[in-house]
Amino acid sequence: MKTTHVIRNLVSKALYIRKLTPDIENEINYELTRLGHISEADYEALELLMSEMDAGRIRLVPSP
Repeated sequence: MKTTHVIRNLVSKALYIRKLTPDIENEINYELTRLGHISEADYEALELLMSEMDAGRIRLVPSP
């Protein structure tokens, strides 16, 4: 996975499986912290993920 596309790839994975798992969420948070900023494309990807969750098309999976 290219470093510049990690967040977008994680969002794509969540959209594909229709779930936001704790692992995916933790990896997104780690990348945001590591980068210290968010690109326009990453922001749009996260915005899409949130809107899909709000619409009920993506399920938040709780931690075990």
